[in-house]
Amino acid sequence: MEKIYKVKLENGHIIFKLEKLLEDKKISKNKIMRDTNTDYKVLKRIWSGEIERIDLAVLARLCNYLDCDITDIIEYKKD
Repeated sequence: MEKIYKVKLENGHIIFKLEKLLEDKKISKNKIMRDTNTDYKVLKRIWSGEIERIDLAVLARLCNYLDCDITDIIEYKKD
């Protein structure tokens, strides 16, 4: 099953890579939810690409916890 999700926008697309990153780091969804105090629904929207707006505080917590850059979680690519 694909663990990277792309959402098409007008001039490009957003790539959501959180689920793949968690798999690569062998961190469960429940563990990151508990350890970062982030609601499951928020995390699910981020890893599935079903999010329209992202809370910068959540993104910062995830980057800090996973010791990664924002582009390891979410990325924009122009067409």
